[in-house]
Amino acid sequence: MIVIQNVGSGSPSRQRRGWGKKLHWGVLLGLMVLIYGSHAPLISLTKVDGRIPFSPSSCVVVIELTKLLVSLGSLILTGGGSALLAPPSLAHVAPYAVPAVLYALNNNLVVVMQAYMDPSSYQVLSNLKIATTALLYSSCLGKRFRPAQWLALALLTGAGALHSYSSLDIDDPERPEDEASPRLHVTAWGLFLVLVYCCVSGLAAVYTERVLKSQKLSLSLQNLYLYLFGVAINGLSSLSTVASERSFLEGFSWAVWAIVAGQAANGLLMSVVLKHGSGITRLFVISCSMLVNAVLSWAILGLQLTPLFLLPVSMIVLAAHLYYS
Repeated sequence: MIVIQNVGSGSPSRQRRGWGKKLHWGVLLGLMVLIYGSHAPLISLTKVDGRIPFSPSSCVVVIELTKLLVSLGSLILTGGGSALLAPPSLAHVAPYAVPAVLYALNNNLVVVMQAYMDPSSYQVLSNLKIATTALLYSSCLGKRFRPAQWLALALLTGAGALHSYSSLDIDDPERPEDEASPRLHVTAWGLFLVLVYCCVSGLAAVYTERVLKSQKLSLSLQNLYLYLFGVAINGLSSLSTVASERSFLEGFSWAVWAIVAGQAANGLLMSVVLKHGSGITRLFVISCSMLVNAVLSWAILGLQLTPLFLLPVSMIVLAAHLYYS
């Protein structure tokens, strides 16, 4: 009797496609980590006499406008331009106003919180958004984490707080009084606001992912709707501040335009992650970017890395192993 062994002729091609997909995601996530990590050093390079010479609200509007134009161009080039000729359904468009409102709310919360805590305390406490995002991801999207994955997310939160704490310029008792750095302080109202900030940040990410995955529209068209609201809401909020501070593009140097290009690219790449991947991946990208930020700050700005820097590195590596193994 002849036994015919059924060997899948497509197995090698499926393996190649699998490796190609992994390589694609690796390049995409690596690029996002580099862009996230380079953001703070680039802002430092824009400073003139220790001050930022441009309007942050103007920069946000230009970033949103760039993402809108890229999304429009992508939609046309991929043959989806016909969707622009038909009037869009309100049920399709309206949900994209929510993330724009939430992100605008958080941008204002960052400013308000400065009155109730010092910037260093905000830097440490804002890492709680990793925990709030994970909790909202589990409760709103029905994601069930294994105990090892909860431990991994707790390690990410701790690594972010530890990295932020290790970079603080804490007062030295022997330092002259006129050179002392501002003391750490947090009020009860400040703690409440930072919790609201972290919850809104997590809610914006979770809601955006849910909308992107629930609608059977092309990602370019979804981005177009999302950034239309982003330009409108951020444009309105910037009118009052820009009018009283400086002209719209005043102080835009090469470093500012690099920030615009990087943040626009990162926003578009993040929509790919939320559409086809997971919002938890976003948390790992943000955590890994802190390490890139530290290395670039050392290489470009001459900031010193302490031995404590190795501890959050180890925690993030362990967290990735626990979560994805």
